[in-house]
Amino acid sequence: MQYLRLATYRINKGTFQEIADTAKTGMLPKFQDQPGFVRYGLADMGDQTCMSISVWETRDQAEAAAPVAATWVNEHLADRVVLRTNTVGDLAFFKGVPATV
Repeated sequence: MQYLRLATYRINKGTFQEIADTAKTGMLPKFQDQPGFVRYGLADMGDQTCMSISVWETRDQAEAAAPVAATWVNEHLADRVVLRTNTVGDLAFFKGVPATV
């Protein structure tokens, strides 16, 4: 089983794309350096809200991602986003369709 961390943020300044670009070049590498990291993404939920989605090998690793994210956000996006929610849960399955080229 894998574990999911979901966090929602209110965007107070800038655009979702600016936040996503910053997260892709900053938060993603930070998460990749953490034990148990599997995947990370950011979704535009509309209404000035974005959702951070990360998958981890263990619940402890998913929970440990929260302070890592909080520190990074405070250092790089504090003037643009505010944390609304943070949740960790069991991920029963997360399947996709293999990409074809």
